[in-house]
Amino acid sequence: MLELRNLSFSVEEDGVKKEILHDLNLCVEDRKFVVITGPNGSGKSTLARLIAGIEKPTAGQILLDGEDITEKSITERAKLGIGYAFQQPVRFKGIRVLTLLRLAAGKNLSVSEACNYLSEVGLCARDYIQREVNASLSGGELKRIEIATVLARKARFTVFDEPEAGIDLWSFQNLIRIFASMRDNIQDSSMIIISHQERILSIADEIAVVSDGRIERQGSRDEIYPTLVGTTAAQTACSRLK
Repeated sequence: MLELRNLSFSVEEDGVKKEILHDLNLCVEDRKFVVITGPNGSGKSTLARLIAGIEKPTAGQILLDGEDITEKSITERAKLGIGYAFQQPVRFKGIRVLTLLRLAAGKNLSVSEACNYLSEVGLCARDYIQREVNASLSGGELKRIEIATVLARKARFTVFDEPEAGIDLWSFQNLIRIFASMRDNIQDSSMIIISHQERILSIADEIAVVSDGRIERQGSRDEIYPTLVGTTAAQTACSRLK
């Protein structure tokens, strides 16, 4: 279980302290698909970076299975099973997809094993396994390769920060299919997705709504989703994807 207790985060801009998150509490149980949503500027992406260890809170605690990991680094958290997927996947010039999957898995995957992960995200393995992870790949291709690395890594908690960012509508539709499949096959892991998208919200187990730096409410999809449809916290694919 991942638990955030009384978490706060602030920055200083032009000598003025700006509080982004204040006294935020959130609990993500094992084997759950949780979507965190809310208006722009509410602190969602900051929350994702705090969980991953990219940023450190100014107050509060982050606990994993009861262990306080607040001061642990990104590397230490990764070893404990916390993964993070960026809004814009990183491009690795000179690194091939096969090498990236092996690095993610932490072992020397066979070509067949690596190809299985690519197939799971809808990519023809023979067309991608030896390609470089560079600018020749589209945003949608990079996003699916990044998800393949998440599958290979088998992280216990994976945070996706607005995975729909920078991809076209066709790629987004494939992304929904992949996430739905991951949810249906979830075993000893949990997924946390930061998103506005109604299609992603509609397949969540639970939804948490962030407002003014706090969790305004959290509950099952059936409880929360109907209250969000048509609001600024939930937007359709056509209104967000270009």
